Amino acid sequence: QVQLVESGGGLVQAGGSLRLSCAVSGSIFSVGVMGWHRQGPGNQRELVAAITSGGNTNYADSVKGRFTISRDNARNTVYLQMNSLKPEDTAVYYCNAVVGTAHGAFASWGQGTQVTVSS
Repeated sequence: QVQLVESGGGLVQAGGSLRLSCAVSGSIFSVGVMGWHRQGPGNQRELVAAITSGGNTNYADSVKGRFTISRDNARNTVYLQMNSLKPEDTAVYYCNAVVGTAHGAFASWGQGTQVTVSS
């Protein structure tokens, strides 16, 4: 069974920073693309950032220059450093990863972590 466990969310004032972490564990052979999505109140879930196993990254326009995604392949962990946070960044942030198992490759999701930015 595959688990993605997120940590690092919380309440921060506008202009502040937070760092999210997500560790993949379980009976896995490999971890491919990893990413962060978010869902704000009344909004659809949207991609925030993604990173391949080789380190190539992709960001939503709304977070470029403020957020940085990185990963530690040895630890099967992905990070999201969020700087210059804005109230509109308030959302539940979900980690996801394409995980290779004995039964094939699957997209797996974490349970979500709340990020609240106060003005």
